[in-house]
Amino acid sequence: MFSYFKGAFGFTAVCLALAAWLGWATTGSVSGTFGVLWIVLVLGVLEVSLSFDNAVVNATVLGGMDLVWRKRFLTWGIGIAVFGMRIVFPLAIVAVAAGLGPIDTVKLAVGHPAEYERIITDAHVGISGFGGAFLAMVALKFFFDSDKQVHWIGVIEKRLAKLGAVDTLAIGVVLLALYGMSRLLPDDDAGTLIVAGIFGLLAFILVEAINALLEPGEGVTGTVVRSGLAGFLYLNMLDSAFSFDGVIGAFALSNNVFVIALGLGIGAMFVRSMTILLVDRGTLADYRYLEHGAFWAILALAGIMLASARYDVPEAVTGLIGAVLIALSLWASVRYNRRLKAD
Repeated sequence: MFSYFKGAFGFTAVCLALAAWLGWATTGSVSGTFGVLWIVLVLGVLEVSLSFDNAVVNATVLGGMDLVWRKRFLTWGIGIAVFGMRIVFPLAIVAVAAGLGPIDTVKLAVGHPAEYERIITDAHVGISGFGGAFLAMVALKFFFDSDKQVHWIGVIEKRLAKLGAVDTLAIGVVLLALYGMSRLLPDDDAGTLIVAGIFGLLAFILVEAINALLEPGEGVTGTVVRSGLAGFLYLNMLDSAFSFDGVIGAFALSNNVFVIALGLGIGAMFVRSMTILLVDRGTLADYRYLEHGAFWAILALAGIMLASARYDVPEAVTGLIGAVLIALSLWASVRYNRRLKAD
């Protein structure tokens, strides 16, 4: 099992070395350096604890992907996760919100971290709308599936599966949720939430469109392209949606963009390694309800993200809900396997 995490531990060592250098460069003291190292480690642990459901869902997609693209997700994908989502994405938000150019935005992040944090925090409503809408579509697509045969919470999931006959129902549900939440916000924030949510819906539709365009044609090439490129794009989009709240929540520990990137990057690497482990060991096949628990956790996260536009929801609560749902689905899977063996 350790072999799956060798890359993650190596990546962690590099990140910690960079964190030590950054801590000494910014504080000039041993205690300050250890303080930065501690924050990076805590952020890494928090990212892993909050993203196990992400790993399970990733595993369901990776299971149908070509081996080459699996490796690319673990290598290229980590560059996107760390550099793209943990550095470029927050900088882009600040650039748009403050009307700054790329260079001025970087100067603001490095030279005036408190102001940078304030702008990022103020953009939380838009981030919640986009991420909440995208994740809600991911979860509802799973539950609104009329061909779905396995149900964990049967009394609910069977009814949701029947509703899958209505193709656009999920979009209607998400739009209704966006409208309902917008009614609790001031006019300016309400407009921001709805517009961002619509773009979240469009992002999901775009990913689905790319997936449809790459449907396998005749021969092996089409299958490889679809199971590779389309899956790679979908997984990175999903990871981006999962990381929105983590990036915002990380400012509770540090307002240094590079410290946040190093800490969350460590967590992202371990989540990817965990994903590969789940695929290679066939864990999802062995525990039939584990996937269901992950999608319930995604649906809960989507609801929390939308609610966070109005209410302050601690990261610990988000992580706890996801962990409980995953644990319950795992327990239900173990019970099912025992009954199967008994029969």
